[in-house]
Amino acid sequence: MIRKSLAVAAAVAVILPGQAIAQDAEYPASFDRLLQDLSVLAHDSMEGRAPGTPGSARARAFLIESLRSIGATPIGDSYEHAFEAADAHAVNVIAVVPGRDASNRYIVLTAHYDHHGVRDGTVFNGADDNASGVAAALAITRAVVASPLDATLVIALVDAEEAGLRGARQFVNQPPIPLEQIALNVNLDMVSRTAGLLWAVGAHHTPALRPVIERATANAPVTVRQGHDRPNAPEGADWTNSSDHAPFHHAGIPFVYFGVEDHVDYHRPTDDYENVDPAEYLASVQTILTVIRALDEALR
Repeated sequence: MIRKSLAVAAAVAVILPGQAIAQDAEYPASFDRLLQDLSVLAHDSMEGRAPGTPGSARARAFLIESLRSIGATPIGDSYEHAFEAADAHAVNVIAVVPGRDASNRYIVLTAHYDHHGVRDGTVFNGADDNASGVAAALAITRAVVASPLDATLVIALVDAEEAGLRGARQFVNQPPIPLEQIALNVNLDMVSRTAGLLWAVGAHHTPALRPVIERATANAPVTVRQGHDRPNAPEGADWTNSSDHAPFHHAGIPFVYFGVEDHVDYHRPTDDYENVDPAEYLASVQTILTVIRALDEALR
């Protein structure tokens, strides 16, 4: 049943009219599947990816097969790390890409794949929240497999974020790697609907990150602004505890959270693939990859 549903989803994973990418845009080959992966994860067949549902299982099967085909291997015997959350059987999907440095230093890349499921017969597809972060994580993983970081990259596609960051808490409470060897958490949550502005959150708590991010984004194809990471911040709400980076932060691990401001489709059934601007999304993911590489170099 899962394979049949995935085949249906893949069959409709096409770039829709008006969603073509400019031919002169330059992006790595690892980004070739970015939009297709987004369209699969945000398709009605995934039923909004609520934890413990058949749609979540379909999404998880797609993610595992994607990671396997990319060349990211499981930690231990399985990609799947199950736990109970909010009266549902939830599952984190975790993979690893070895780094060039033999010091066992890790960067953990997180993105939650769950969303709100089906409510009153309406599917909440969560294209930006957070199929965008998960598809971005897959694209970044492809790039890192092709050209590894110094640090080992752990890809944690976590479940049950919408129920209270449960998947990230599970990762930190029962870590598959020693927490003291995690140099950085990079969290992706809503990274496609930028309208030209992407936020990088976390340098207030780890000031050494700020100049690295500034230099890495000086010529980025999207404007990157740092903030939303301290009480009474002039830009508004403090996002320190708003997504899966929070459990890492409370464990004393530096983090950078990439995200966007709430938009008109946030947590609405209209958060669909058709509303994502491909050029904005590609620019966002390219910028995030550039920052990850810069941070990896700075943290040597």
